[in-house]
Amino acid sequence: MVQRVSVGLERRPHQMFYCWFFLLCVSVCVCVCVCVCVCVCVCVCVCAHTAQDHAYPADELMPLTCRGRVRGLEPSRGDVDDALGKFSLTLIDTLDTLVVLNKTVEFEAAVRRVLKDVKLDNDIVVSVFETNIRVLGGLLGGHSMAIMLKKRGERMLWYQDELLHMAKELGHRLLPAFNTSSGLPYPRVNLKHGVGGPESRTGTETDTCTACAGTIILEFAALSRFTGDPVFEVHARRALDFLWEKRQRNSNLVGTTINIHSGEWVRRDSGVGAGIDSYYEYLLKAYVLLGDDLFLQRFNIHYASIMKYISQPPLLLDVHIHKPLLPARTWMDSLLAFFPGLQVLKGDIRPAIETHEMLYQVTKKHNFLPEAFTTDFRVHWAQHPLRPEFAESTYFLYKATGDPYYLEVGRTVLDNLNRYARVPCGFAAMKDVRTGSHEDRMDSFFLAEMFKYLFLLFADTEDLPFDVEDYIFTTEAHLLPLSLSVAPSSAATLGNATSEGEVDDTNFDWTCPNTRLLFPDPAYPRNLRDPIRSAVDKSCPRPLPYREPGMGRAPLRAQDFMANNPEHLELLRRMGVSLIHLKDGRVQLVQHATQAVSAVAAEDGMRFMQEMMELSSQQQKEQLPPRAIQIVSHPYFGRVVLTAGPAQFGTDLSKSSTGVSHPYSGCSELTNGDFVQGRIALLQRGQCMFAEKARHIQRAGAIGGIVIDDNEGSSSDTAPLFQMAGDGRSTDDVHVPILFLFHKEGNILLRALKEYREVEVLLSDKARDRGEIQDLYTGFIFSTNNDSTNEMHELTLNLIMVLPHLLRSQGTLFCVPEIIILLDTHISHTVLKIAFFNPF
Repeated sequence: MVQRVSVGLERRPHQMFYCWFFLLCVSVCVCVCVCVCVCVCVCVCVCAHTAQDHAYPADELMPLTCRGRVRGLEPSRGDVDDALGKFSLTLIDTLDTLVVLNKTVEFEAAVRRVLKDVKLDNDIVVSVFETNIRVLGGLLGGHSMAIMLKKRGERMLWYQDELLHMAKELGHRLLPAFNTSSGLPYPRVNLKHGVGGPESRTGTETDTCTACAGTIILEFAALSRFTGDPVFEVHARRALDFLWEKRQRNSNLVGTTINIHSGEWVRRDSGVGAGIDSYYEYLLKAYVLLGDDLFLQRFNIHYASIMKYISQPPLLLDVHIHKPLLPARTWMDSLLAFFPGLQVLKGDIRPAIETHEMLYQVTKKHNFLPEAFTTDFRVHWAQHPLRPEFAESTYFLYKATGDPYYLEVGRTVLDNLNRYARVPCGFAAMKDVRTGSHEDRMDSFFLAEMFKYLFLLFADTEDLPFDVEDYIFTTEAHLLPLSLSVAPSSAATLGNATSEGEVDDTNFDWTCPNTRLLFPDPAYPRNLRDPIRSAVDKSCPRPLPYREPGMGRAPLRAQDFMANNPEHLELLRRMGVSLIHLKDGRVQLVQHATQAVSAVAAEDGMRFMQEMMELSSQQQKEQLPPRAIQIVSHPYFGRVVLTAGPAQFGTDLSKSSTGVSHPYSGCSELTNGDFVQGRIALLQRGQCMFAEKARHIQRAGAIGGIVIDDNEGSSSDTAPLFQMAGDGRSTDDVHVPILFLFHKEGNILLRALKEYREVEVLLSDKARDRGEIQDLYTGFIFSTNNDSTNEMHELTLNLIMVLPHLLRSQGTLFCVPEIIILLDTHISHTVLKIAFFNPF
């Protein structure tokens, strides 16, 4: 049970803001103290300083200078100040939090103060997004709590929907922002003058973020359902429909910034963090709140693409929407910390546990989650404005799993807040998590969300004045009743009712998971967390002494670098160079000099990167066109065409009568050299440089190699043309030709081999029609090796499987297939006749 603490404070009007704020602090801390015996004293000490504060009715408290932040009186902070509208933002944003903490007396007083003092017709430009989620959401959350308390006859008996009337007024003041041809709202609106015209001082903007336009539906739909006026829900649905139509159709991802008039993507990077985060959140929650299957269908399609392209457990890395296998950056922002909580709502618990654990380990290293951090978990942006997303995901994971581990996580969050962020007049944002310096800032979302989620994390059911399960949380943690799903609305019929295409309509997509069935082993979550904890620890060891100036040559030269050498990777880390394996198999190097262990190491890193660029430039030979592989035997007859990539070394297919070209495998001397001699080796990509593979099979006597990509799901449909480069040294000694197939195309060839045992394949610079293929076979049948004009050759070769598991099928292992290659030098293509035989 939560122990209640009464704090006697003189409630002068200008101090009212602080009284309920610090009562909120005490309630949370006492709740946590009952569970983990910490924090009571520090919270009471905070309350002792409230008497000297004079912030009300300012939008936010400045905790270092102990005064209110009033827009126009303080130096501008740019877009951050667009949340401030001179409408007592923090007071409105935390109304329903008071009820969650069972502070109904303080809630009633706060509602009266809002109705008495807050005006919404201020001549001020505000963010449509922030005003919607914080102010409109706060008013609706307060209204939900007020009618609940009134219905129970406990409090608010005088209440006559006054907060709802204010919410409707604010909704109408936001509607002018939606006056665009696309239906996407302008990013800003003047509360008094709307959009457009000199008085409004806004309306010239052309771009908005995806989250800004796509995080409207919950508040606007709730406003329509509460008031019976469908206009708000209609506009919110129209904006969502437009974003859906503008998704990239191949990847099913959306960009970060969009032109509100043309619908063109301005920023085409896509992730689950800043700029997009709550768009995905609101699609799923709109289905929960409104019961419209269309929202769930769209979310499921997006989610499948997120897990395919963005999710690299435990990481969530931004990609390009048109090239989703290409990472857009090497760092992650802290706003993605909400995503594990959303995955819990979706029912996908495993990746939620993994990503949350990664975030927790980063938090433990830096005391707070940095505003952005790199893929090796180092600080990229050092600020921390007391964001609540990590606490939010912690709460939802605890609700889903019941694992007390997440109570420990919550205690760590609260301990760090009191140890590092607490100041005499509240809690101050961290200017730099590395130094512990503060910023004179305490955003309203800190009080609206952080304490709410921490309280709910530790509270027992009997501690809560109502059943939280009857409500859904908005992105600002405001509570909207699920009963709105049955409220009358004509807006749903006005939305886009067209077919959304095929959806994987499995039971898992449409039902809530039973975690006892999914995770029968109580140790399952811990087993997921342990490897991630170890990986984060190893990625961020204590800095070691680095070499001093004048100690000789650089520790690593570009021409010597091997991506699979652990010593080389450690040297890169010390030089501030991070290595990222792209999903298409390539490697990307990025240097952050500030992350090097010393200034000398940073210089070595810059030198290494320069050498790498020069090496890459040397390897950038004339762009080679892709090659075509056609399966020409029965039953394909040339209708199956696979795109293959060429090599920048070895014998070129278009100029020679030998072999095939692309990814290679065989990173050490072959042990079956006698058997490989005179044959083509089938290889798998990875573990060493392509040229090294080619040299190994060439030394073994192979006349060529076919390499199949080891990246699951890679395809020429989504990945750019891949050309196998050399290793920085001369490749004149490599004569065997190599061709490369992505994983998807390679599997097509492998399946054909399994099914028909004998497959004829045409390799050429471009696909041939059936007439050309027929002429080719006719020419072969009637020509002889003695005909110098045709120069036809028939070679009987054995295709050696370096990785025979590629052809496993239901327990049967097919290997050592026989290949006959028919070569015609005049038309620059190669025909392979591949027949299986079982050597066992």
